[in-house]
Amino acid sequence: MSSEEIEASEIEASEIEASEIEASEIEASEIDNQKISIKKSTFNGLIVALIGIAIIATFFAGVHVSNFDSNQVSEEELQEAISKLELKLLQNQLPTGQPTPIVKISADNDPIIGDPNAPISIIEFSDFQCPFCARFHIQTLPSILEEYVDQGKVKLIFRDFPIQNIHPNALPASVAAECANEQGKFKEMHDELFENQKEWSGVETANAVSLFSQYALEMGLEQEVFDSCLTNGKYIEEIRNDLNDGRTYGVSGTPGFFIGNDQIGYVELKGAQPFESFKKVIDAQLNT
Repeated sequence: MSSEEIEASEIEASEIEASEIEASEIEASEIDNQKISIKKSTFNGLIVALIGIAIIATFFAGVHVSNFDSNQVSEEELQEAISKLELKLLQNQLPTGQPTPIVKISADNDPIIGDPNAPISIIEFSDFQCPFCARFHIQTLPSILEEYVDQGKVKLIFRDFPIQNIHPNALPASVAAECANEQGKFKEMHDELFENQKEWSGVETANAVSLFSQYALEMGLEQEVFDSCLTNGKYIEEIRNDLNDGRTYGVSGTPGFFIGNDQIGYVELKGAQPFESFKKVIDAQLNT
């Protein structure tokens, strides 16, 4: 998933014609014109492998897989394949006890959800108009908040990465969140933007800005101050700095996460992954 294109992609498993394989160069007198059929179990195994790889690739990129025929592969087989590959990928990222360079990721002065003194940070680079970012914040973040953030173990640092060429309302949405942060309401605006993404993402930018102003009014912000901040683009430079930092750290799509701290370094996670993926990394970093 690149910064030029974050839309969901569809992966279709290619049809495998495996009914016959012609034997060659093996004692023609015995097997002349004979054909060898691939066993059904082998065929199914190939299908499982191909679909498993395709789904793993898109799973970790936070994209949707369509046109999957559940009759070809059992759910148990697929989940087992996903679990094994997921665990292997995460283990390759987690600390091994060997000396490695400490990777430092700047939190800048961006909004924090949780205790600022929490030992582990999740630094997120996100786009308010990105559907996978919304999926993370609606489906996964609540579990992270309950198990780690509310317990003072983890804080979430939100850094803006609006991909304006495909999400034209993402930049003003980022400005709206920063303006709300001025009045101590970042999380409220953050939640409002993601939960109502479908309402404002497909409209003209002027109409989206009007909706942001309405959200601010409903959450009790000082309206004139917020509107002035929003329409003047007060935080454009701050957002541009987040974008530049993200590119420096190799962020190429949203959402992108770095989990850790400056002392132990950070582990990167890409895409709208499930809570279990975050839990493995967070627990390992807490125990480092």
